[in-house]
Amino acid sequence: MIEATFETATDPRTTPRLVLVATDTSATSTGAERAGVELAARVGANLILLSVIDPSRLRLPGGVFHTRVDQVRTERESALARIVEDARKHGVSALFLIWEGDPGAVVIEAAEAEGADVIVVGSHARGPVGRLLLGSVSSYVVDHAKRTVVVVRPGQRLDDVWPIDISPDGTVVARPVARRSA
Repeated sequence: MIEATFETATDPRTTPRLVLVATDTSATSTGAERAGVELAARVGANLILLSVIDPSRLRLPGGVFHTRVDQVRTERESALARIVEDARKHGVSALFLIWEGDPGAVVIEAAEAEGADVIVVGSHARGPVGRLLLGSVSSYVVDHAKRTVVVVRPGQRLDDVWPIDISPDGTVVARPVARRSA
């Protein structure tokens, strides 16, 4: 089970300039959204909120849509606009994007396209059997991203996954936590 993960192809001491938060705007994503806003505010980074609509998950067996893509897009736009407004109240330059496709692959593609330094994702905390049966966007992103990935589990806060260190000269340095448990 991933509690919080730090994976990077860049220097972890580098302060992020752009934080991308992947969210489906559900309650499970709330912790990641809050952590992303707080991280961007803490380090003076810009923020992109990304929501991915997977049209294949909107179909019933037989191919009939139970919800239309435009309906999901409208709901997500409203939710994301509220998060952007909150981020801006905290002094963070923020915007949102809504892409379509396979969520894990699209998160990585968007992070590359936008030049994100850090990807923040939530986790449903399903455990190994749940991940095997249902898959896990956060696991996919951790396994395939070429940049820092921070996974925020339900109930976690930013300080649980990205604590602040104070160097001997008084400089504040935020460092991601690398932690995996079985």
